[in-house]
Amino acid sequence: MKKEKILVTSALPYANGKIHLGHLSGAYLPADIYVRYKRLKGDDIIYICGSDEHGVPITISADNEKVSPQVIIDRFHELNKNAFEKFGMSFDIYSRTSIPIHHKTAQEFFKCYHDQGILVEKKTSQFYDEKVKKFLPDRYVEGTCPKCGYLEARSDECEKCNSLYEPAELINPKSKISGETPILKETSHWYFPLGKYQERLEDYIKEMSEKYGWKDNVLQYCNGWFREGLKDRAYTRDLDWGVKVPLEDAEGKVLYVWFEAVLGYISATIELSEKLGKPELWKDYWNDADTKYVAFIGKDNIVFHTIIFPAMLMGWNDVNPLKYILPQNVPANEFLNFEGKKFSKSRGWGIDVDEFLELFDADTLRYTLAANLPENKDTDFYWKEFQNRTNSELADILGNFINRTFIFSSKHFDGKVPPLGKLDLIDEEMINNIKSAPESISEFLEKYKVKDAVFEMMSLARSANKYFNDSEPWKTVKSDKEKCGTTLNICLNTIYTLASVFAPVIPFSSGKIFNMLNAEPKNWTDSGNLNLPEGHSLGKSEILFTKIEDAVIDKLVSKLGVVDGAPVHIPDEEITIDDFKKIKLRTALVIDAERVKKSEKLLRIQLDLGFEKRQVVAGIAKSYSPEDLIGKKVLIVANLKPAKLMGLESRGMIMALDTPDGFVKILEINESIQPGTAAK
Repeated sequence: MKKEKILVTSALPYANGKIHLGHLSGAYLPADIYVRYKRLKGDDIIYICGSDEHGVPITISADNEKVSPQVIIDRFHELNKNAFEKFGMSFDIYSRTSIPIHHKTAQEFFKCYHDQGILVEKKTSQFYDEKVKKFLPDRYVEGTCPKCGYLEARSDECEKCNSLYEPAELINPKSKISGETPILKETSHWYFPLGKYQERLEDYIKEMSEKYGWKDNVLQYCNGWFREGLKDRAYTRDLDWGVKVPLEDAEGKVLYVWFEAVLGYISATIELSEKLGKPELWKDYWNDADTKYVAFIGKDNIVFHTIIFPAMLMGWNDVNPLKYILPQNVPANEFLNFEGKKFSKSRGWGIDVDEFLELFDADTLRYTLAANLPENKDTDFYWKEFQNRTNSELADILGNFINRTFIFSSKHFDGKVPPLGKLDLIDEEMINNIKSAPESISEFLEKYKVKDAVFEMMSLARSANKYFNDSEPWKTVKSDKEKCGTTLNICLNTIYTLASVFAPVIPFSSGKIFNMLNAEPKNWTDSGNLNLPEGHSLGKSEILFTKIEDAVIDKLVSKLGVVDGAPVHIPDEEITIDDFKKIKLRTALVIDAERVKKSEKLLRIQLDLGFEKRQVVAGIAKSYSPEDLIGKKVLIVANLKPAKLMGLESRGMIMALDTPDGFVKILEINESIQPGTAAK
């Protein structure tokens, strides 16, 4: 099979704050898993990232701390670089946009567009603070939104209602530097004519999507921009921090970070080539039409990587012999929230990566995030889910299978791989499972479906546990040691395959497993073979995953919403009346209830709604016994989509309140209200 040449980039994170778990789930972990997988396949791949070190958020941080922007970017570049390393990110280079090679690259692109007459110079009115004598970028001005009345809107857009407007429309504008009312003053800027490229961009996205299956969320976002019609977009701004506009009459102007930052992928690859002593190597990727370019991002960066960056590359390619490739795919993820709410540093809601890794191993986080990536919709990180995946999946399924296989092999076969004897049907089925696993997992990873791939990985571990149990080696070691040896041979080879296919997700643990096996990883395609020969000496085993106690998680949950020792009120997300009308609340009579086997929290409850009977599964077993519920009238969400819990269908949700002592109290309805009555 022909090897691919692949260029992978992850969106450059702003160097004005620390990386948190939401960032990882968007542009970084999915890319790292894909890159590690492709390396195991033997493909020629490089992985590029770095810090985005210009733009207003950084100057605002500097102003707040009364330091220079350089101090801010130096601090957070190192903090985030170290956090990424501890998390296991396998960048070939983690560069930064403040270095000279990036400034040179960005200025070359601007000069190209300017010299070829692509850019349009326009005079516009911008807020100007007379007290400090400087133009004010959008984030330096706050006022009342002319559309919705939000009091903290920016000069040209409102974060609350997402409206765009002219600066002159902002009501009661104030400078965030001096607190004074700024004036509107004329200034001149260069604009990139995105509209000129709209037809080509639409054709490009259609072609790439048809060939390579772009995600629906990306296509919908692009089509929304196309429907509105692409307009000229400012390429420069009045600011003293950033890449200087390379023209004599452009004093005090820098390149807009929206255009300049994406060029950091190119400048970082140039820097990598120079560090490797191969200064022209970058061209083998960026200027080779056979290169497959995949740009991993979060949904907030879609427009920059599917419209602005491709348009810039088209503009360059039109007038230069050296042609750049465009992204073949842009697998953007949605957002990861934290315990049901958006990450918020000021409100004490969330956790940074470096803080997390002080408490837990990187692989437990990598696995939990990978199993719940927001690939098609927003998802949440919950501490309890993290605990459950660590304990019930990594420890109890994967770790337990590996541990007991090694213990059994050490005790009964002198720590060596026993011979593979006569195969029964159960043995042949397990061998077929490990042989087919790399290909089935590969099919998902090739389509950037990491969650499905992770499920397949753990499914193989589940099958391995079942094979061990069904083969009963603790019995055959006494009655038929040859048969027992066959079982252990297959189990050890299954561990080899598990170490291989799990390597992109939990690389640190995978390395430990290979050390335990005293073996080296092979090419991905061959990892499903029986790679451990008879008589192979095993290494020393160790416990891979330590279970997390409830007390540890409870302590972390208790810290949520606390800043500097004081609780912070986090306002609820607002919904419209139309959103509320979609929710159908009805009364129901509990006619039967029972505990769900193998669950401490769940009750299986039968309800009568008057016009129908239905079943719900509710996590209230620690607050109510089944007999306590029978005969009560409760309020339920009646139009919730059916879900399965512990294999049982649940059609609805019983409404309840949290109590100060950690229990729940269901909302009981007056006896006079008939079952099925709708709440208004």
